[in-house]
Amino acid sequence: MFGTALTDAASIDGEIMTSRFVIGARLVSGIGLAAAWALLAYAGGASAQQRPSDWIVPDVTTLSDSPANQLIRKGRELVVATPSLIGPNVGDASKRFAGNNLSCSNCHLSAGTRKFGLPLFGLAHLFPQYSARKGGEITIEDRVNSCMTRSLNGREMPDTAPEMRALVAYIDFLSTNVAKGETLPGLGAGSMPELARAADPARGSVIFGNSCAACHGTDGLGVRRSLPTTDLGYMVPPLWGADSFNNGAGMGRLSVAANFIHFNMPHGTDYSSPRLSVEDAWDVAAFMLSHERPVKPGLERDFPDLLLKPVETPYGPYADGFGVDQHRYGPFGPIRQEIDRLKQNPPPPAPR
Repeated sequence: MFGTALTDAASIDGEIMTSRFVIGARLVSGIGLAAAWALLAYAGGASAQQRPSDWIVPDVTTLSDSPANQLIRKGRELVVATPSLIGPNVGDASKRFAGNNLSCSNCHLSAGTRKFGLPLFGLAHLFPQYSARKGGEITIEDRVNSCMTRSLNGREMPDTAPEMRALVAYIDFLSTNVAKGETLPGLGAGSMPELARAADPARGSVIFGNSCAACHGTDGLGVRRSLPTTDLGYMVPPLWGADSFNNGAGMGRLSVAANFIHFNMPHGTDYSSPRLSVEDAWDVAAFMLSHERPVKPGLERDFPDLLLKPVETPYGPYADGFGVDQHRYGPFGPIRQEIDRLKQNPPPPAPR
């Protein structure tokens, strides 16, 4: 499933975003940030009028050794080697921002440069933006910290921390020559058709055994690069259990997980030629998400306006009257219909 591809490398919520640009090259090995999805800053370059018709992911290996470029390279290193720099076992306790041993790259493939692998490119000018989950505006730093506290199951990183500045600089670098208002194709995890039925974890368990267990293990706990007491992370990441992303992460939503799996897994899959069928991807994602994982406190405060809560959010409360199992596995059509009805006919405010 996530395979070793996840070890070589915030996100838009799994939507294909279109643009007049095309990604002209796939770049270098590397890794990404872990969950769900995003970041900021600013990188100079040609104006929109001067920009060539094909946009190419910028290459850190072409940078000079200036202090600014060293910061960019540090950001990429944080994406690729997260556990060894800010993981739960690093020597300096003040640097232990991540609560698990995942790398950002386990979700943001190829150091955040792979199309439909939750890439980090082209995001610099999307922030600040409104977040329905927060119910207000968020910065790029807020989005990074969402990954820290959810996908990495850790704690927030101060905006002024050197590691935060490095991550923001790297994400900004990946937006070189992308003008404000432009969106690049390949953002998010992709967008495939939904099932008319509920996704089936039992059927997914068979698919997992045939297509995923060879890398992730029959127990789904991945393969460590080192002993549990060291900080070198995973050769193949766990898909559930104590060292995986928590239940508030973007990858915990069925649509994100299913699309990510369809367009990227098993290891070596390219989005242009998926190996798993649409139906198989939905079911194996349901199997993955049926397992226990860390629980994030305070999720009841997410999405102050419950009518803006994504239909596949796997935790309540909900405004639509459907139970958690249908929100977790679908079918999602009836939920959307009820939400649309409630938006058109909102219930009267509760008496005070």
